[in-house]
Amino acid sequence: MRYAVIEGLPAAGKSELLGLLERFYPDQVRVLPELVKMVVEQQGIDLFRERRRLNEALARAVPERNRMVKRILAQGKICLEESHLGVHLAYSLALGDEQFAAAYSRIANQDSGTPAPDAYLRLSIPPALSVSRQEGRGTPEFFVDEPTLRRMLDRLHTWHLAQGTTLVTVPADRPASDVVADVESILGLSYLGETPQSEDVVDVLVLLGRPAGGKSEFIDYMQKCDRERRREVFHLGNLRVLDDFPILWEKFLEDDVWESLTGKRRDSRPSDGNYMVANDDLWPFLIEQLNRRAEPILQSDMRGTTLILEFARGGLSGYRDALERLSPSILDRAAILYVSVPFEESWRRNVARYDKARRGGILTHSVPREEMERSYGIDDWQTLAPDGAGTIRVHGVDVPYVSLDNVPELTDPIELGDRYGRALEMLYQLWTGRASGRSCSNSRVKLP
Repeated sequence: MRYAVIEGLPAAGKSELLGLLERFYPDQVRVLPELVKMVVEQQGIDLFRERRRLNEALARAVPERNRMVKRILAQGKICLEESHLGVHLAYSLALGDEQFAAAYSRIANQDSGTPAPDAYLRLSIPPALSVSRQEGRGTPEFFVDEPTLRRMLDRLHTWHLAQGTTLVTVPADRPASDVVADVESILGLSYLGETPQSEDVVDVLVLLGRPAGGKSEFIDYMQKCDRERRREVFHLGNLRVLDDFPILWEKFLEDDVWESLTGKRRDSRPSDGNYMVANDDLWPFLIEQLNRRAEPILQSDMRGTTLILEFARGGLSGYRDALERLSPSILDRAAILYVSVPFEESWRRNVARYDKARRGGILTHSVPREEMERSYGIDDWQTLAPDGAGTIRVHGVDVPYVSLDNVPELTDPIELGDRYGRALEMLYQLWTGRASGRSCSNSRVKLP
């Protein structure tokens, strides 16, 4: 990825994130600050009262911004830009500023030779949290209230749909380290300041299991684990995580926009205050999205790095179909950890972790009962992997697997470490055995 734009509500952490990336990746990254804020501060413009003056200033500033983007790309650097004029348009519409809406196309498209961003990364936080953080940072000249934020988000969704952009949502109501790690993964950034380890960590961990079975908790544990212990005990390196839930959640939110525009939804429908999948083509779509996002990471220097691909599937052929769709570049370097819990236990944990205010979060979302029964009531893992450990042949590749029994639910870090350690040690032996041509599997199953 060469050019990406970071967007999000006020106080979502955009400036802080970009500052960290610029500091730790000086040879790879160049950051452009938010154009609207820069113009406001440099020219002393009142953001809310001097709209005409702001529009004129933006029209003058855009050509130079476009030249800066081109220079950065010509240098072979990754250009990261904070916010964009589509956000300003959404705010303008939310505030009733029709003047900028009328001038938007003229201002935004002054130089057709400027490349379009490869992706837009949205740091997603609830509007109420944005308001709370804004109040805490003490910048009343930029304060935006919650009703305006909600109207802006609706219009911004419409803008992305109309532009056909690639929008990647990054839940930002989490520890900063998790957010930064996700963005690094999406951008394919690899920190070069440390001595990489190459021979003793799994390259790609495909993490499977029912919703709320413990996959996200596993990742959370490993991300908080000391780096050396994570490598020596669990055979995992610096983590990059790709989870298909944020992609699915974005499709749900897109459907909200389509419904507001047309009265119809395309891929989902509401259920118990949440959403459920109504178009089964979404399942292969999600895998193809993981393939696409994994490719630049796999092509980068992955020494000392483990890429985790997390997803859940159900039905008579859910995991078979998903594994067959994974790209060969993933399968060649992968090991599978299936986190096993019975359906009713999965449902119990699903209900327990739900936080309505943060229902789009990785650790706080919930799957409606109707969706749980329909999509995850049964799965085909036991058919694919009848033993506790072994290999599954997918497109000629013997992919090692281990099934981790995650019952009873544990919260003690020592007990969790013991449980994870036993499973990952076995998985690592299978994985290294495959790489060296030795047979370490208890079973070898070929996908039908």
